[in-house]
Amino acid sequence: MTCAAIIVAAGSGSRARRASDTVAKQYLEIGGKAVLLRTLEQFLANEKIDRIQVVIGSQDNDLYNEAIAPTLTGQLAEQAKAKLLPPVHGGDTRQISVLNGLKAIKTENPKHVLIHDAARPFITDAILARCFESLKEHKACLVATPVTDTIKKVDAKGAILETIDRTTLWSAQTPQAFDYAFILNAHEKAFNQTLHAFTDDASVAEWVGEPVHIVEGSPSNRKLTSQEDLTMAETMITPTASRPLTDIRVGTGYDVHAFDEGDAVIIGGVSIPHTHKLKGHSDADVGLHAITDAILGAIADGDIGTHFPPSDPQWKGAASDLFLKDAVRRVKERGGKLSNIDMTIICEAPKIGPHRPDMRTAIAQLCQISIDRISVKATTSERLGFTGRKEGIAALATATVRLPEQED
Repeated sequence: MTCAAIIVAAGSGSRARRASDTVAKQYLEIGGKAVLLRTLEQFLANEKIDRIQVVIGSQDNDLYNEAIAPTLTGQLAEQAKAKLLPPVHGGDTRQISVLNGLKAIKTENPKHVLIHDAARPFITDAILARCFESLKEHKACLVATPVTDTIKKVDAKGAILETIDRTTLWSAQTPQAFDYAFILNAHEKAFNQTLHAFTDDASVAEWVGEPVHIVEGSPSNRKLTSQEDLTMAETMITPTASRPLTDIRVGTGYDVHAFDEGDAVIIGGVSIPHTHKLKGHSDADVGLHAITDAILGAIADGDIGTHFPPSDPQWKGAASDLFLKDAVRRVKERGGKLSNIDMTIICEAPKIGPHRPDMRTAIAQLCQISIDRISVKATTSERLGFTGRKEGIAALATATVRLPEQED
């Protein structure tokens, strides 16, 4: 194997969090996608990278799985299946996390490795190409940009002591690219000598005496370390975000599922005890299916079957919240917002009324909108038709979406 990439995503990212955030910055969304996913997509799409090893926090398995879920159905699904290795857990420092990642790919036996921060989602193919070119001649390469600001040295009280000559100063970025065997050996030596606080991998290479060569980076390849950075990134990803959301779209969805042998039905994300279950390729949540199709209809983006074909065995028994989350993501990627959801369940049994509050709560959480924008109603068909004969359940849904006004 020629080249592997290690994506370091084990940090807490506390500086970038808003007061309401409970997850690290790499799992926060910009333009409808987790920062980590946007970073991964750049490496998945690059033909010269054969394997990708992500290093995550020991408590972040669920966050990681949710963040990368869109790769299962997106344009890079095949690359993800071929390249993306199961994640490994990091350590107490970035250096230990990288070492864990390096050890995890040892059986892959790569010739080169790129080590990249998950919080740098704006890496480009041009920068990666320069890394590959530099690795032809050097064991250690560092993506960096020349310092353009005037640099001041100050004392503990903030008084300027001197102006630093910036002509030889560069600001380090990632990826940092290495001969794999060399950087693994260097990291192991540092660890064995209880030196665990190197802040980047180029420093480890310097410590063992290997020259590190500069690869030109880009100012846009910045690390998202603050809330201001996330706001900037959102603007870069969705330039339409500044436009008023005056393009109002309405979509409708309709779904039907027959009864099958069982003891509960799942409707609107809520399991309801019943004499039967609903039959379907997934979990047969007739309510969430109708809502998903309504949202997709509002943005004219096909239907559930378009994105999650029932002929694909990977969706057998899948939880329908996966489909709804994907539809919500598609709205966000267009810079839009869900305005409201109105769902009607048509059945003779079970009784929907007692479960309506839980359904509204579940749908509001999945759609990431307030509960006062979710309506759940129920009716019978007066014993007419298949629902009247208690052969199944039907659901109708209407979704209103606000999109940025398009320029003519």
